[in-house]
Amino acid sequence: MIPGRTPHVQATWYRLLAAMAALLILSLIAVTCIDVVGRYLMNRPFGGAFELTQMLLAALVFVALPLTTADGGHVEVDLALHLLPPAAQAALGWFAGLVSAVVLGVFAWRLVLIGAAQLHEGTRSASLALPMAPLAFLAAASCAVSAIAVLMRRGRT
Repeated sequence: MIPGRTPHVQATWYRLLAAMAALLILSLIAVTCIDVVGRYLMNRPFGGAFELTQMLLAALVFVALPLTTADGGHVEVDLALHLLPPAAQAALGWFAGLVSAVVLGVFAWRLVLIGAAQLHEGTRSASLALPMAPLAFLAAASCAVSAIAVLMRRGRT
């Protein structure tokens, strides 16, 4: 293991999500390059590039959410926490983690319902007619994994 790295970085789920995030970034780069070259050199832009970029970016954000959560990379504002005793700081940290996990769990549940509705209705994107339900299910899975990551992170601290 690399010194300074936390053990979860070696976990299979973490490496898989990191690889997926890298592939999504490469896809975003490819779509943008194809669109720019087609638009300015051949006068033939990539139809649907804007829509595809939106969907790829949304997928990237949700794939990266559990990675950021596991790393403790979310922004935390602590204006007066240092004024409290260490036991109170720990209790508030635990409570904040619990609230975060519950909220992420509710997001996951709602996104599953949205994805199921989209699947049932056959909802598709406007330009490319791509199905929208897989993106909702990806977002739901991401929120669920992030909720677990929050609880595991709080269990270590």
